[in-house]
Amino acid sequence: MIETPPKRFRQADIAARAGVSVSTVSRVLANEPGISDDVRRQILEVAGDLGYPLKAAPKSAPPALALIASNGVTGGLSIFYEGLVEGLRSEAARQGMPFDIRLVREAKATPEVVREHMQSAGAQGLFLVGIDPGAALCDWLEESRTPVVLVNGTDPEMRFDGVSPSNFFGAYAATRRLIDAGHRRILHLTGSHRQTIRERIRGFEAAVASVEGGEARVIRLPFETDASVEAHSATLAALAEDAGFTAAFCMNDFVAVGVLEAVTEIGRRVPNDFAIVGFDDLPCAEMANPRLATMRVDRVALGREAIGMMQQRFRHPDAPARQVSHAVMPVGGGTLEERPRA
Repeated sequence: MIETPPKRFRQADIAARAGVSVSTVSRVLANEPGISDDVRRQILEVAGDLGYPLKAAPKSAPPALALIASNGVTGGLSIFYEGLVEGLRSEAARQGMPFDIRLVREAKATPEVVREHMQSAGAQGLFLVGIDPGAALCDWLEESRTPVVLVNGTDPEMRFDGVSPSNFFGAYAATRRLIDAGHRRILHLTGSHRQTIRERIRGFEAAVASVEGGEARVIRLPFETDASVEAHSATLAALAEDAGFTAAFCMNDFVAVGVLEAVTEIGRRVPNDFAIVGFDDLPCAEMANPRLATMRVDRVALGREAIGMMQQRFRHPDAPARQVSHAVMPVGGGTLEERPRA
């Protein structure tokens, strides 16, 4: 008598019995993120009952906590931070790192508050997202030997790991685009106390200084209300005082939208009479009329990089701090007529 070999179950069989799609089954069996715990558990139970061979779950890493600046989330930069969080969450799930995220006002990020958040989350590592730690917090982090990664941040004293866009060189490249288009008198609208933004100011000033006859003017916005509204008013005032400026590099796209509205309002033709370059390539850049020329920041990639840096810090707690800069890429738009290089 010939025995019938046992049936080999396929992912389609698991999907049918679990009442989900085959693609959902495939993602769960590959340990991919983005599936709810209940659905994941159900699929794994069905797969086990059917005798389907399962991959070993990724080795669990020590848990980590991300504290994100609440003023950045609720203010004009919320879209920027959403990308960072997406990258953090997806890569933490992929690498098996228990991960929690909470909002905190930067001014409230004291050693006591941070310690309480970490203890309640059971976290061993800390991501500071859009937060430049103050002196007291830096001292506590060093004394406690807490693994830290600054996300969209840099530490000038090189005490902590950090990942950010290449702010200096990105700003330099953005300003050179205006210079290469023939502009010499250029405004830079900026604000914020953060080290990353100061690096953009330095890049702007270095680029203007690199060309004969260049003139740079930095306009600092208070950021007390809406960034675009403040930029609109500041641009009108600057051009009323001196109409000779023909271009602006803006610290981000929200600011650039305000500049675009202001110069259009006073009858300047864009880009013929006035050119604008933003930074970050946020959705508002594409929705502007004309589309903003800007510099693209891969925010998801920054978040993923940060998880890898934390894993490295867990493995090598005494290694020197690393500062990783991701390149930013130029994005064309109707606010700048770029000339081909010779």
